[in-house]
Amino acid sequence: VVVEADTGYCTGSRAICISRRSLEIIAQLGALPAFVAKGLAWTGGRSYHGDRPVLEFAMPHDASQRLPPMINLQQYYIEQFLLDACEQRPTLIEIRWQSTVADIEPGDDAVRMRVRTPLGDYRLEAPWLVGCDGARSVVREAAGLSLEGTRYEGRYVIADIACPTTRPVERLAWFDPPSNPGSTILMHRQPDDVWRIDYQLRDDEDPEVAARPEAVIPRIEAHLSMIGERRDWSPIWISLYRANALTARRYVQGRCVLAGDAAHLVPIFGVRGANSGFEDAHALGWRLAYVMKGLAPASILESYSRERVQAAHDNLAAGMKSTEFMSPPSFAFELMRTAVLSLAGHHPWVRSLINPRQTQASAYRIDPQRLPAQEREFERGPAPGQVTGDAPVTLLREDGQRSGHLTELLGPRFTLLLFSSAPVSAELRGCIGAIRNRGVDATVIPVAASGSPHTGTRAIDSQGDLRRDWDATDGSAWLVRPDGHVLARWRRVVASEVRQMIDGELQ
Repeated sequence: VVVEADTGYCTGSRAICISRRSLEIIAQLGALPAFVAKGLAWTGGRSYHGDRPVLEFAMPHDASQRLPPMINLQQYYIEQFLLDACEQRPTLIEIRWQSTVADIEPGDDAVRMRVRTPLGDYRLEAPWLVGCDGARSVVREAAGLSLEGTRYEGRYVIADIACPTTRPVERLAWFDPPSNPGSTILMHRQPDDVWRIDYQLRDDEDPEVAARPEAVIPRIEAHLSMIGERRDWSPIWISLYRANALTARRYVQGRCVLAGDAAHLVPIFGVRGANSGFEDAHALGWRLAYVMKGLAPASILESYSRERVQAAHDNLAAGMKSTEFMSPPSFAFELMRTAVLSLAGHHPWVRSLINPRQTQASAYRIDPQRLPAQEREFERGPAPGQVTGDAPVTLLREDGQRSGHLTELLGPRFTLLLFSSAPVSAELRGCIGAIRNRGVDATVIPVAASGSPHTGTRAIDSQGDLRRDWDATDGSAWLVRPDGHVLARWRRVVASEVRQMIDGELQ
């Protein structure tokens, strides 16, 4: 049951950059086609000091990737496409609009609350309450948790404008441009001939006055004229933003759980806000499902809290570096930025300091004592705690073969990717079968080398790239959690250790 205060989709672009990792998560929900069809893919960007280029960057990407490193898509489309996916599961998901939660009473066995609606209040009881209710979270307050960290003073005006253009889709940034001296300006092209423009306000400006259309329109007009965009344009939406780098110390308190902005507030620079929310939901969803089905104790939610708090600190560390460069919080930071920007045009070695450090998939730190001894034998490839990443493979289906990608083999289950030129052993089949008999969704997917596949093969590493990049040999295996993170790997898989790793994850 989703209790939502709004009457429908949000207004304004808000979160606009969806990462490859988020798209992989969205694919598991069956919503990917709409995102890819509407979103504008991009792979890099450029930065300027004044009107002089000082940085051109590209995110990791090649033609073999299933998905682009980033797409631009307004949040109202994001919400619409996710709602469309929810409506395909009417027996699983119920959304109650124009409803707010109040008077939360956490208990040992359930959470009791009052829900306010235009038609009156009613009582609601649930075994678990997940607070995704943003910066002013009432769930966080009821759980006795608070956000800690750094609040920045710099303010930004955020505006959507309608302006047709033929420019490529990329991240554009100007430091101290002639159009708005002393300011920093960001631009992202969006679907429907919409531009998102963010620009920094000076310390002496009144934010409320500066966000009025009569103040915003001349500044945007000056910038568009400077970059040669002279077509007619019109404002659509204007808002204010101030960066915060905050997180709660823990995300689980009794039967109340936090996710998204209720758990952490991440600066927009590097687009980690909504993308970290997708990862929160993905990391929490499978664990909560196992608890609700009686397949795991509630204590497994502590691993959600531990991992996502670590991810938040990693995101905040990167976001703070970007924020302090975009909006220097002191004279010393401003002096450093001026020096970097002045040198970057002629000295490539300083340009990395300008890089916006775009969001990457979270990598969790796993206690080495928990891992199989064979972990030490690997020199490369996705390690425990990391996501598998993607790679092209040939997929074998009942109706034949087709080109595909590794992430298409993964789903909301424990998956053992087995590099094998022979059928799965009876011992390993028995191990996976015993796990499934307990109600735990698990499967083994054999990945064969090029050549004639054996019976049971689900994919072929046709070019051998996967084996090379993962440092895999015949018999190597990767155990992947339902959220796509590697749980363990073996040079030569040991069935009993596979069972031990899954059992340990569910305790």
